[in-house]
Formats: sequence, C-alpha cells, structure tokens
Amino acid sequence: MKYSNPCSALMIALALSACDKPTVAPSAPPATVAVPGPTGPAGPAGSTGEVGSTGSMGAAGAAGAPGPSGSDPAVVVPATPTKQ
Repeated sequence: MKYSNPCSALMIALALSACDKPTVAPSAPPATVAVPGPTGPAGPAGSTGEVGSTGSMGAAGAAGAPGPSGSDPAVVVPATPTKQ
C-alpha cells in the first residue's frame, strides 16, 4: 500500500501521455506531371517482309479402328433432295 498511490499516478500519467498525438504538418502538394501533347502524323509504310521457311513435317497419325465385318448390315442414309 505504500507504493500504490505513486504507481497509480505514474500509470495514469503514462496512459494520458500516450494518447497525446502530435500535430502533423500538411505535406507539400504533389508535383505537376507533364501530359504529352497530341500525336503527330503517321510515318511512311515500311517495306514488305521476306517469306518464311517451310515448317517441318508432323508425326504420323494413329491407326484407325477396324471396319465392320461382312456379316454386319450397313446402314446408308439417303441424301435429302434439294428443291428447285
């Protein structure tokens, strides 16, 4: 109890001093950025490029599935006639 009052006073002083915010000076305004002007006229057309080289041959495709045997019936859908 001997040190409770001085400790309380010290804690209150520290707590109140921590809440004191210093005044911040306003910063300088941002520098002005130069904006580019309008574009000029287009330049002359360039020369035509050279023809490229032929590409390499691709790999062979996979083998197809075997066809139906002779005993399987074949279904042929007739084409629809066109109107003239």
